[in-house]
Amino acid sequence: MIDAKPLTFCGSSLDDLREFPLSARRDAGYQLDQVQRGRDPDDWKPMNTIGQGVREIRIRDANGAFRIIYLAKLADAVYVLHCFQKKTPKTSKADLDLATKRYRELKEVKP
Repeated sequence: MIDAKPLTFCGSSLDDLREFPLSARRDAGYQLDQVQRGRDPDDWKPMNTIGQGVREIRIRDANGAFRIIYLAKLADAVYVLHCFQKKTPKTSKADLDLATKRYRELKEVKP
């Protein structure tokens, strides 16, 4: 059994996650638990445009599409960079820019 890595939320990502509807929040918690235990979430894709090793968890439910952008490749924790509700087929530039900014800030502290 692999020990679960702790979750570290960057910026407002925890508050943003708490704004998800209950069903999406529950799914997000389960998916993040999978990542903490070294497993892949059920639906994800790499986000190499943000940074090396960055991934996006994709959650769909009756309330819409929700995303969690995270970095799990560092040994000490799973870093949640950004959580948001997706409103268009393409991820908005503002969401990508915010995740990229938080990734760069993290890399300055944890090279």
